[in-house]
Amino acid sequence: MHVVTTRRHYTAKDGTERVYEAQLLRRSYRQAGKVKTQTLANLSPLPAAAIEAVRAVLRGEPLTPLGSSPEQAVECVRSRPHGHVAAVWTAARSLGMPDLLGPACRDRDVAAALIVARVVAPASKLATTRWWADTTLAVDLGVADASTDEVYAALDWLADRQPAVEAELARRHLVEGGTALYDLSSSWVTGQQCPLARIGHSRDGRRGTRQIEYGLLTDPAGRPVAVQVFPGNTADPTAFSHAVTAVRDGFGLQHLTLVGDRGMITSARIGALKDLGGLGWLTALRAPAVAALAAEDGPLQLTLFDQTDLVEITHPDYPGERLVACRNPALAEERARKRAALLAATEVQLEKVLAAVQAGRLTGSGTIGIRVGKVIGRYKMAKHFHLDITPDGFGYTRNTEAITAEAALDGIYVLRTSVPADTLDPAGVVATYKSLARVERDFRSLKTIDLDLRPIRHYTERRVRAHVFLCMLAGYLLWHLRAALAPLTFTDEDPPTRTNPVRPAARSRAADRKAARQRHDDNTPIHDFRSLLTHLGTLTRNELRFPHLPATPTIEQLTIPTPVQRRVFDLLAAPIPLRLT
Repeated sequence: MHVVTTRRHYTAKDGTERVYEAQLLRRSYRQAGKVKTQTLANLSPLPAAAIEAVRAVLRGEPLTPLGSSPEQAVECVRSRPHGHVAAVWTAARSLGMPDLLGPACRDRDVAAALIVARVVAPASKLATTRWWADTTLAVDLGVADASTDEVYAALDWLADRQPAVEAELARRHLVEGGTALYDLSSSWVTGQQCPLARIGHSRDGRRGTRQIEYGLLTDPAGRPVAVQVFPGNTADPTAFSHAVTAVRDGFGLQHLTLVGDRGMITSARIGALKDLGGLGWLTALRAPAVAALAAEDGPLQLTLFDQTDLVEITHPDYPGERLVACRNPALAEERARKRAALLAATEVQLEKVLAAVQAGRLTGSGTIGIRVGKVIGRYKMAKHFHLDITPDGFGYTRNTEAITAEAALDGIYVLRTSVPADTLDPAGVVATYKSLARVERDFRSLKTIDLDLRPIRHYTERRVRAHVFLCMLAGYLLWHLRAALAPLTFTDEDPPTRTNPVRPAARSRAADRKAARQRHDDNTPIHDFRSLLTHLGTLTRNELRFPHLPATPTIEQLTIPTPVQRRVFDLLAAPIPLRLT
């Protein structure tokens, strides 16, 4: 049945045109293969609101009592933030992350929810279970009732799955004969019980604080592939040895070039790689080795850089290896500026020591030496000063010869690699080494900007390793999300090709325009990644019910998406889901 509106036009003798309108209730039926209609009633005498109510009922729409207030007509039982977890979960499913974690089970559901929560709102495990109950994440993944014990059980389950998951990521993103990036970082630990917590070189600037260290292995694009956790006093070369073992034994890659900094891949580690065979390396020489190459009889003469910024040289101390020497003018400028500032700051403090000695407040060569040592050690400028300490006197002068020798090598660095020239030309060697910046960017994302890996709040070794691995998986997901949503953020989507890899990287005009205007061409704001997630969180899923219809079940409805929210899911190539599963 349906309601139709019919109109008849009538012109009177005086020329006045009249229109007669009728609202008819009709039914349609088929007879002998033909569609016919039957008028059941004339609804014209009814009020217009009543006629619309009949139309609504015939369309299957629920009715709101006439004259009722909005509060009486419909109630919003609950409103949960949905857009941010829906976007992250959509990306996770497109990457096959649930299957990557392992077979379907309760532990997998909790682990997957922990990974999504780590991307959207990083916090402690207890805080996370409180947070996700107020979003659609927990209810849709079926973990709203997960206890603290279940969360820790899921961490233990995830720790057992780490070798298989990392092997699959390596199969996806590392290729035989390709390259991989490796670097080490540290994060401080709360409490005193963690067996991995040690005092070591803190990359967080928290000297004297217990910490753990972890090495991150990525593909050439900086996509996290594997992570290893070490005691907080582990040296870089030792950690690198474990990475080599993982690559060969864990991932089955026999021919891969590992890229690491000069503190990671030392001469001793290179010797071990040579003994293993198959695995190559790309690293940089330390400053003393560069100075030896730049000696009067060495192959690295400064005149080589008169016409070019990089040059390939050889030396008998590095048999079977290639040396690529580079000079970066911008780096030279920065090092000169920094050295001048440190020298000036050191002299200010040395003048204070000199004044104290001359005033008789500081006496004795031992006491004077301790005070001077603190100053010199603070700025690490001992090699640039001549010091004269006596029982009752103190003097200092700049070591101009040492300063000049160091300044001559400002901006110069030398890369060493086993990769043959027909595989990687000198410019490619420089570009590949500089790609280590992507690992450093991953560390910043893991520790501070996005995932808040630190501080480590777990006490058992197993849980600490599982926590770091969970953060790495969240970083893997985040890497793909940032790439997919780059058009909506300040990310440079199309950086210009670097014609000279030694020079600093430049941004594209489009990125400069984004930074200057702060808005897209359609006047929508440009976000950073974190504020974009916050905006997505305003897309809520509401549970509605109609009090006048007690038997009607609760209805779920999304708020109307903003243009930016619609664009996010367009970039993810998926519709906005009402439910995550």
